[in-house]
Amino acid sequence: MSVFDTIPVGFHFLVAFELFPQLPNDFAFMEVTGLEVEMEMEARKEGGQNRFTHQLPVRARYSDIVLKRALFFESGITEWCRQGIENFSFTPTNILISLLNSDHVPINSWYVVNAIPKKWQVSSFNAMENSLAIESLTLSYQYFNILTPAALISDAIGAIGSAL
Repeated sequence: MSVFDTIPVGFHFLVAFELFPQLPNDFAFMEVTGLEVEMEMEARKEGGQNRFTHQLPVRARYSDIVLKRALFFESGITEWCRQGIENFSFTPTNILISLLNSDHVPINSWYVVNAIPKKWQVSSFNAMENSLAIESLTLSYQYFNILTPAALISDAIGAIGSAL
């Protein structure tokens, strides 16, 4: 086992929507950005000593997620976006984004809850370049949970134990 088997690489990942129907190209994303959470803080001045201002956590703020892939015309995800953007018929869905090891097994995952399309964009067309047409999908969502293999095994053991 080499050190590269234990260090995660950013190019081997999977994005799976909880949408049906889906086609094979609905899993073919080439880039994921925006898996980010930041705590909003509230300033409270010290009562007795006026030298301090305490920063207290208020709530988590999650960034938009941007997914990029080659432009596909037959896609359940594109149809889901189109229904939201063109018909104002938004159907929130959950998404699982997994970082994979060399055996294609998830080593860490992010479970994104209640995502809806916020923006859909197609890259520019340029006759002077030899490049793919890329679609970018910006999603707004409520929050994400980080799922590690150890947490999943622990949850599974707990579920089995409570079922017995």
